[in-house]
Amino acid sequence: MNYYSYKAIDTDGAMVKGVAEGEDMGSVYGDLSSKGLYILSVKKANTAIANLKKAFTARKIKRRDVIEFANNLSVMLRAGVPLLTALGDITATTENKYLKTTIADISRQTERGMRFSDAVELHKSVFPDVFVRLIKIGEETGRLESSLADVASHLQKMEDLSAAIKRALIYPAFAIVTTMGALIFWLAYVLPKIMTTLKEMGVKLPLITRILLHVSDFTKAYWYLIPLLPVAVFFAVQALKQKEITRYYVDVIKIKLPIVKLVVYNKLLALFSEQLRILIVAGLTIDRSFDIIADVMGSEIFKRAIISSKDSISSGSRISDALREHAVFPPLVVRMVDIGETSGNLDEQFAFLSNHYLKKLDDISEKMGKMIEPIVMAVIGIMFAVIILGLMLPLYDLITQFGKAR
Repeated sequence: MNYYSYKAIDTDGAMVKGVAEGEDMGSVYGDLSSKGLYILSVKKANTAIANLKKAFTARKIKRRDVIEFANNLSVMLRAGVPLLTALGDITATTENKYLKTTIADISRQTERGMRFSDAVELHKSVFPDVFVRLIKIGEETGRLESSLADVASHLQKMEDLSAAIKRALIYPAFAIVTTMGALIFWLAYVLPKIMTTLKEMGVKLPLITRILLHVSDFTKAYWYLIPLLPVAVFFAVQALKQKEITRYYVDVIKIKLPIVKLVVYNKLLALFSEQLRILIVAGLTIDRSFDIIADVMGSEIFKRAIISSKDSISSGSRISDALREHAVFPPLVVRMVDIGETSGNLDEQFAFLSNHYLKKLDDISEKMGKMIEPIVMAVIGIMFAVIILGLMLPLYDLITQFGKAR
């Protein structure tokens, strides 16, 4: 398939720009015309640029928009509204123009005879993999409205998880930025003026003061490198993470670093529990569910543990026994899974674990400020104690010299 960028005018008279896939330019013209667009121009697009444009468009559609779409469609189907009618009504009332275009395209493809799940799968940049999988299962079982409700519930939990992590990181980010800003101001503006005065008075500078002077000169000359340093570190880490072994050790650091591990580890356990819950509810086998989850965890440690557990389960081991072999799964997870296997309500146990770890993340996000504050205050205190010491020592020598001169 090739990518083509186009400009067109829609039925409302608004200019529309986008990227379409097709075998050739003729098929793209026909597809766009069937959507009711008046085509102004179509030209072949660079694949890399086209992928970037699609990714940018997908970012304009928030998870809450997808949740609302799934929930509304589920309610309408449960009320007996035909699928195409429901899609048309949702398209007409959707405010996000990018999602509006996406739903309209899904509706057109479905009207032409394509399965609804296949039409949704054409927009994988907008709808996550679990969304497509559950819809396919819903179509096969005749429970599409229930699958859509499950998807909406699942995505809402993922949204809550994301929100909890953001809340937990707001205070540390604010504290680090403000501290660095104050330090740069002192080193680049205040300290040089004081040092200049001391040198003009002929005061002999002690070692700590000379070190501060060199740091101050460097900061004044290359202050622009300081905000670039986190960016450079970020890209360096991303480059290193291209290798599996590097990703593994980065993930080890994340779940062992004090305070950071509280957020990262609980987030991974919540994600693991919630993904398993929704896949089990959808009727997928455990080994297939583990395969899917291993790819979406975003942690090499958990990925290896999940794949190893899947192999043990395939060999006849109980799920709880397979998880017990790996230290990343805490006793609570193993215990609840064991109860779920014995009682036959494994999905309910994973629902409990998901809610439990989401609640822990909420608690951590509320307490994160109190946990970080002493550390930030200690670091600030040490830094400014060194600065003040570096200033006071030459001043003490100066006062001593004046005393002796008298």
